[in-house]
Amino acid sequence: MDQANTINFELNRAQELHASLDLVYSALKEKGYNPVMQLVGYILSEDPTYITAHNNARKIIAKIDRDEILAELLKNYLDKPQN
Repeated sequence: MDQANTINFELNRAQELHASLDLVYSALKEKGYNPVMQLVGYILSEDPTYITAHNNARKIIAKIDRDEILAELLKNYLDKPQN
C-alpha cells in the first residue's frame, strides 16, 4: 500500500470513528445521561453498561477498540489551537 492509500484509509477510519461516537453521544444524551462521563467510564473500564443500548449505541461502541477512541480524541484535542 502506498502513502496516498494509507492516508486515505486513515481519514476514512477517522471519519467513521467520529460518526460512530456522534451516534453514541446522541443516544446517551437522548436517554438523559451525561455522555462525556459515560464515555469516560466506558473507556476506563470497558464495561459496556456505561453505554445505553438505545439506538444500538452499545453495539456501535463495542466495534471500536478503546485505544483507537482514546488516540483519536487526544489527537483531535492536541491538534487544535489552544487559546
